[in-house]
Amino acid sequence: MMGAMQAHFSVRHAGLTTLLTLTLTLACSACARTEAPAATPRAVVQRGPLSADEQANIDLFKRSSPSVVHITTLATQRDMFSRNVMQVPRGTGTGFVWDEAGHIVTNFHVIQGASGARVTLADQTSFDATLVGAFPDRDLAVLKIDVSQSKTMKLPPLALGTSRDLLVGQRVYAIGNPFGLDQTLTLGIVSALNREIESFNGRTIRGVVQTDAAINPGNSGGPLLDSAGRLIGVNTQIASPSGASAGIGFAIPVDEVNRIVPRLIRDGRFLRPAMGVTAGAPELTRSLKLPAGVAIVQVGNGSPAARAGLQAFRRGERGAVVQGDVITAINDEPVASLDDMLAQLERRQPGDTVTVTLWRSGATRKQSVVLAAGE
Repeated sequence: MMGAMQAHFSVRHAGLTTLLTLTLTLACSACARTEAPAATPRAVVQRGPLSADEQANIDLFKRSSPSVVHITTLATQRDMFSRNVMQVPRGTGTGFVWDEAGHIVTNFHVIQGASGARVTLADQTSFDATLVGAFPDRDLAVLKIDVSQSKTMKLPPLALGTSRDLLVGQRVYAIGNPFGLDQTLTLGIVSALNREIESFNGRTIRGVVQTDAAINPGNSGGPLLDSAGRLIGVNTQIASPSGASAGIGFAIPVDEVNRIVPRLIRDGRFLRPAMGVTAGAPELTRSLKLPAGVAIVQVGNGSPAARAGLQAFRRGERGAVVQGDVITAINDEPVASLDDMLAQLERRQPGDTVTVTLWRSGATRKQSVVLAAGE
């Protein structure tokens, strides 16, 4: 800043001494003074109206999040000194309300190996949960909390959609608790349909929905919703080298969920109906150059297969292989492996009659089989 200084000079002229006072304006870094400018708050720009998409996202979360729960699994641990047994937190996951009776749906792998579980609702109230039933083949489990503990508590179940009419490109939403964070919403699209993933017991889960909505550890068991807030899948796995979201998530289709969960609630387990046959190893099919299907190596006495006249492969008196039946289709749907056959049977009920296509020694025939209850 410019500063001002006065200087006095004596000048001799005509015998007189004249004192001149000059005012000099100096500009140098040594004599400059810095003054702070007056603080002026910036004007606040008021938020404009939300876009239709933003408002739809907000409304969907407000409507659906009360149905989503946080699950903490427990493990039994013995104290080193007192030898007392206690339950300690083991892991976390997500679930959602299935009905007003207190049934909670989640992934089987969320509660696998746990000795107990606690369910925390959206209002942060927590309840001990009991295991109603599980079906590891589809990575599904049902818990239950005691709603009688509160006369005012209401559990809003999610509305059920369908997965058979999903389209690649339609918008989807995932609500869950990634990394233990409470109630997050991510959105994306259906990236692909009819994917196949492997369940935690090695069985193939077919018809899986692939999405790019961000799904991370802790989202497991949470709902995948359509733009109307309807349940269209249960988030179960991600494909990621790092373990974090890479934009490839998988959800069990709701049509499968709606087929399995009611039976878990009713029976405590999911039993597929049975024909009473034992399948041969894939090596048998390859070594005997059999057509793709399930080679039967054993038929149970008195089983539906025995009553229908199905025959097993066996060794003859001289050690030669006696041709048996190969199941190649059920109700005209191809069966290329044991996994295919089990998936077909899971869609039926005990007492249903199915038409089995059989191959034996180059000849093909069809045979009706009445399914029995599985064990």
